[in-house]
Amino acid sequence: MTVHENSRLAIIGAGAVGSSLAYASLIRGSAREVVLYDIDAARVEAEVLDLAHGTPFTGSSTIRGSADLDVVAGANIVVVTAGAKQHPGQSRLDLAGVNVGILETLMPELIERAPDAVYVLVTNPCDVLAVAAQRFSGLPAGRVFSSGTVLDSSRLKWRLAERVGVTASSVHAMIVGEHGDSEFALWSQCRIGPIPVREWVDDRGELITVEELDQIAYEVKTAAYKVIAGKGATNYAIGLSGARIVEAVLNDEGAVLPVSSVLDDYRGVSGVALSVPSIIGAEGVSRVIDVPFSADEERLLHASAETIRQSLAALNLA
Repeated sequence: MTVHENSRLAIIGAGAVGSSLAYASLIRGSAREVVLYDIDAARVEAEVLDLAHGTPFTGSSTIRGSADLDVVAGANIVVVTAGAKQHPGQSRLDLAGVNVGILETLMPELIERAPDAVYVLVTNPCDVLAVAAQRFSGLPAGRVFSSGTVLDSSRLKWRLAERVGVTASSVHAMIVGEHGDSEFALWSQCRIGPIPVREWVDDRGELITVEELDQIAYEVKTAAYKVIAGKGATNYAIGLSGARIVEAVLNDEGAVLPVSSVLDDYRGVSGVALSVPSIIGAEGVSRVIDVPFSADEERLLHASAETIRQSLAALNLA
């Protein structure tokens, strides 16, 4: 993979997700230089040392890090993974309030050091935080967005590929809406190779039933809970998802990915961030694509928007 000569990726937060993103980016050669920032100096130093020891096996990318935010200066893309973790008994909204507070302080400091960067939020609740970060930064909506349902869509492709017996790269499917409980599969646009998913005939000569598609979508929606129950966090797949977004930006790809940016009259939805198919390049989101939705999908999109709108109102961000 070819990356721009001086491409610099800055990752905010050296926890499980941030360090996995750094690891994935080094292995994939996503950026020429990866810099890692964390307020915990000992942690970030240890993570960088561990990653640096592996760079003789990963090509020409370099890694460095610091507990001094100046390390992000001149970054082309900044991925924010830092945020408070959800504690027992704490609601998602409480968590959102804490993380919005962190962003209110952090975003102006980041903009000061990397004024030309594209900003990607991975911290949850990522749709709410995309709205907050865009507001606090004052940047155009296209330059501040969240990873949205890129990971959820990857889970969907993997699950469908497993079901029908083809490689995941031949499955064209997306989860859209909120990165959360109101997300939904855009089945009307789902293809296996060139064939619409509802017309796919399996090895037994049978179509995939609506009930089975609903079950697959439910498994995708709840996949994170299963991983978290077993190991405490999701980190590898989101790290790879983040690296994929980084590459789309740094290589100015024009890749279509379901990231979450603040929408402006997208199928009647404005002022909230939701994941919809978007074109990603050097300037971030250059365009959100107005794909056809079924009547039911349109209803689900508006329901998803209302979920985010209520959270924003509760946090005085509406």
